[in-house]
Amino acid sequence: IMGIDLTTKFGRLKLSSPVVVGACPLTGDEQSRAAIEAAGAGAIVLPSLFQEQVILWNRRNGNLLTPQDNRVLEKSTRTHVEVFCDDADTYLSIVNRASVLSSIPIIASLNGESSGNWLDFAGELQEAGAAAIELNVHVPPPTEYRGPREAEETIAELVATIGNSITVPVFVKLAPEFTSLGHLAHRLLSGAQGLVLFGRSPDVDICLDDLRLKTNWNLTPSGSIAHTLRCIMGVHTFCPAMPLAACGGIGTPADVIKVLLAGADVAMVTSALYREGPGVIRTMIDGLIHYMEERRWQSIQDIVEARPIDFDSESTRLNYIKALSSRPEIEGTLSDPNAVQCDRWGHPL
Repeated sequence: IMGIDLTTKFGRLKLSSPVVVGACPLTGDEQSRAAIEAAGAGAIVLPSLFQEQVILWNRRNGNLLTPQDNRVLEKSTRTHVEVFCDDADTYLSIVNRASVLSSIPIIASLNGESSGNWLDFAGELQEAGAAAIELNVHVPPPTEYRGPREAEETIAELVATIGNSITVPVFVKLAPEFTSLGHLAHRLLSGAQGLVLFGRSPDVDICLDDLRLKTNWNLTPSGSIAHTLRCIMGVHTFCPAMPLAACGGIGTPADVIKVLLAGADVAMVTSALYREGPGVIRTMIDGLIHYMEERRWQSIQDIVEARPIDFDSESTRLNYIKALSSRPEIEGTLSDPNAVQCDRWGHPL
């Protein structure tokens, strides 16, 4: 009996499995990378190098800074934030060593929000051995651009600039805050070889004691893929030519299987790695293989061909109306004598 072939294509990268470890501090550690590779990951994304660090590298090397670069530096000097590595030269060394020691693709991550000469650093990362560049796009606050079209124009400009300076694939990591991800994906087809949906932002809270804002960066709960699943299916249905990576809440073999069926080419894992260690990758792969064996699927292509057809607009609307017109069943409600009894529309009886 032939074995299951998990070979996967993401953009122009050929991966041994569809489980990829996303950018996080763990991937910056040499021993962690070795364990991740041994567990069966298809690729590894290194922690991000930030726009501010590249601008400083350009200044040290006598490269021209744009007015926008100077404004970014001015803002960054007001605060000090601990980052993964001290400077861009250190990051290049890490990319080089990781690519030499690993037999799977090493993807470098650039994180920024505006165009400028700093994007040319992608060429340095390619020379250092990066198999691809993940561009983590941080969209500035609405006060800094005139509308959603300008925000999308900025992303397209960033992608085009990087694409002109390198020959390895560019993967764009987006936040879930765009009006129409499907149309944006179609717009980026000419420059990006894949999208990563989604990049995370810290959770914001308000401290009631001193009324100050507080940001928390917590692990994504395992199994919380519903929003990602819907968006992956929507983008894939509208723009099937764009390769997709699902990112956010993937913690079990079932999560991996679902995002692949929804239209993703790879499943990116980060939080699960912190909770369970590199062994969770093997658990996901073994679960995927077992699922495929049950259905006599031999390759990832069989999953692609079995993907369910997305709801048409009429079915989607009918399901939406049905959901909002039904009273949800809440555990304990019927047995609680103090609970408010309502009709099917939620009106108190």
